[in-house]
Amino acid sequence: MNHLRLWMLYLLCVTGFISCDRSAYITTPDAILAFSADTLRFDTVFVTTGSTYRRLTIINQNNKKLKLNLIKVAGGNASAFKLNVDGISGNTFSNIDLNARDSIYLFVQVNVNPASGNLPFIIRDSIQVSYNGKDRYIQLEAWGRNARFMRNKVITANETWNNDLPYVITGFLRIEPNQTLTINKGCRIYVNANAPILVNGTLKVNGLKDSADRVYFQGDRLDEPYKDYPASWPGIFFLQNAVNNVLQYAVIQNAYQAIVVTAPSSNGQPKVVLNECIVDNAYDAGIITQNSSVSARNCLITNCGKNLVFTFGGAYDFTHCTVASYGNRYIQHKAPVLYLNNFSGAATQPLSALFRNCIFWGDNGIVNNEVVVEKTGSTPFTVVFDHSLWKVQNTPTHVTTNQIIQNQNPVFDSINTVKNFYNFRLKSASPAINKGVITPIPTDLDGKPRAVGLPDLGCFEKQ
Repeated sequence: MNHLRLWMLYLLCVTGFISCDRSAYITTPDAILAFSADTLRFDTVFVTTGSTYRRLTIINQNNKKLKLNLIKVAGGNASAFKLNVDGISGNTFSNIDLNARDSIYLFVQVNVNPASGNLPFIIRDSIQVSYNGKDRYIQLEAWGRNARFMRNKVITANETWNNDLPYVITGFLRIEPNQTLTINKGCRIYVNANAPILVNGTLKVNGLKDSADRVYFQGDRLDEPYKDYPASWPGIFFLQNAVNNVLQYAVIQNAYQAIVVTAPSSNGQPKVVLNECIVDNAYDAGIITQNSSVSARNCLITNCGKNLVFTFGGAYDFTHCTVASYGNRYIQHKAPVLYLNNFSGAATQPLSALFRNCIFWGDNGIVNNEVVVEKTGSTPFTVVFDHSLWKVQNTPTHVTTNQIIQNQNPVFDSINTVKNFYNFRLKSASPAINKGVITPIPTDLDGKPRAVGLPDLGCFEKQ
């Protein structure tokens, strides 16, 4: 019995020792402290528009508690970086206990103040973590840019934007009737998540073929992972009184509905003309219309929830366009890349559409017919597909076709949905090469010449 009591006493002592050991502090300089990163990098932050943040984890890998004597931003109160530790904001924190095998989260926020010049500038600082007579540093790095900020901007007189600073739209941008906004080559338009661009007058986009000279419309979050998200901003809406809109070498990406066109043109000309434009990664629709008119040449419309949706009639002319979608981590491919009809409820309107030298393709989804055309009533109805390639199991009724390549993969250059990389140029083995009909369009989306003789289908000419 005495031996049993001694053994139990021994176990109690050992248990108590271990418990006390884990509740004690490790005070030696060789204490092991781990960080989830040694550098926190922040992508472009537009000055005065708010902030963005990164998270840092500090991990006590010891079997004893560790006291963090100091956590601070080295730049102090003047720093663009601010900390939040356990829900408390500040720049300096003292005597924080970190339990054995436990961790804490630090949220690091950056607010960028304006600086002179119009080029990106870099802001650096560091977080100092001190414990047991030892100092560790986490580097902080942020890029910021000056910009022209447009909040609830209304264009009430003709206005021109040039490429001196980026333009950041918050609230909304609205072009009033009989007024024109001209956006010249190289401009970058960054749009807030709740800021539609409303065109009730005229929008002119004068981009050029080089990537740096194109005009870009996209969301205003350029940090990971937001910079590639669809539905990052509402889109461009051409309303009742919009007229004579021409977009040349424009790139419209990551919108909810990239281009919306409503109501017929008031002057017999297409309400919206798209020349050498790219519409990409729109969550709901790339181009969606109701009883309106769009003319497009050398355009690339890709990876949208619904690429082209033309309803309630209208007039459409698409030449040398590539319309393609691949199901990916952002958008499932569940809708045809082209849908047309001539009705809205019981009402109908005339429909006239010509698609020449185009490609309509989709993959990694559940769509068998990438082109769907629906007709009701007896209003004028003319839909023509001339020298085109499409993925269609059942050829639409009520349409006229000429020289159609059906259900043959166009063999795009590179498609990698995992890496979110898409090159819709044609490989040498593409059945779309030299299958077009000659048109007055001498160049492709890259600004390169079309071949002498029969051109390729789609927006890119194989060089």
